Amino acid sequence: MAETVNLWKAGLGEVPAHVWQRGGTEVLILADNGLTAVSPRIGELRRLHTLDLGHNALPRIPSEIGALPRLDRFLYLHDNRLTRLPDSLGRLDRLAYLNVGENPLTALPDSLCEMAQLVELRAQHCGLTALPHDLGRLRALRELWLRGNPLTSLPESLGQLAELRQLDLRENRLTELPASLGGLPLLRGLDLRGNPLRTLPAALASLPSLEKLDLRWSGVHEDDPTARALARAGCVVLS
Repeated sequence: MAETVNLWKAGLGEVPAHVWQRGGTEVLILADNGLTAVSPRIGELRRLHTLDLGHNALPRIPSEIGALPRLDRFLYLHDNRLTRLPDSLGRLDRLAYLNVGENPLTALPDSLCEMAQLVELRAQHCGLTALPHDLGRLRALRELWLRGNPLTSLPESLGQLAELRQLDLRENRLTELPASLGGLPLLRGLDLRGNPLRTLPAALASLPSLEKLDLRWSGVHEDDPTARALARAGCVVLS
């Protein structure tokens, strides 16, 4: 059985020193404790495979987080006060799930594109104005959740995410989409609600696995040729 330290909602204020002395810890839960700092000693917990720092007041994450070679399951950093993420995140190349949502982030580090085993990335309700140019290098990615950001464009490299099943772009500021999205062979759900789109790229009409394209409260109308073609396939929601 994994050695777990569960201090969820324990009213800590700060992390007790004894936590950093337990080198055998595999699951560390420090969520919802009003934390404002995490010690660089976190890098000493070399056996960690799950780390939950969500629902705190952290303004930064120490770069030593990248020194956790076994962190391969979950990393929760959501609902903090993070304005940037350390470049060392890219060293977590075995991590499957990363949640950085609900932070005042304006950008994701380029190093994130080195997380070769990442399956799910959640960056909802941040302040992201752009995505890393090479995001398409996340070849294992299956779910990308970007709701509630001020994104105005997407990188063409998104079309390289051959394993992507779910793409949530609700409530951004997208006026157009890259044609490369039409090259996502396994994409099942594409949520574009609340974007000021006017047209869809024709390439979307040939998505072979698409089951639901949600266009509610966007600027795309049913007379759009691509929307019409997808409506005939029964996978478009317009109203």
